[in-house]
Amino acid sequence: MADTYDFPASLRQAQLELHQVTADLAALGRTLPWSVVPLPGWSRPDGHWYPSSRPDSPGWTEEQQQQVAALRARALELSIAVGTHPFWDTVEQGKVVEARMALKRVHEHAGGDESAADGTAAA
Repeated sequence: MADTYDFPASLRQAQLELHQVTADLAALGRTLPWSVVPLPGWSRPDGHWYPSSRPDSPGWTEEQQQQVAALRARALELSIAVGTHPFWDTVEQGKVVEARMALKRVHEHAGGDESAADGTAAA
């Protein structure tokens, strides 16, 4: 059976926020045009080995570019905070990967008002 870990609140909070920022970035990405800069669309002819097409891309607005940059920067900060947290020095050397995976899923099993990675309340 897998070990259980007593993750510090600061580490749990950083991981939870990292999940949320990653989900926000993915959601924003689904709403953006396919190209950052304006580019014409294309369509490969039927029978091409890999048929695909894209509409014209108006490019991203300055605001969209700033939103993506801010979310990416915050995700990087949180990744560093989680990865370099002093807690990892207390985990047995051969169990760090197992502990890291447990941290990624700790909010799925948490009760109370903590949120899951997708922003829904955990059961």
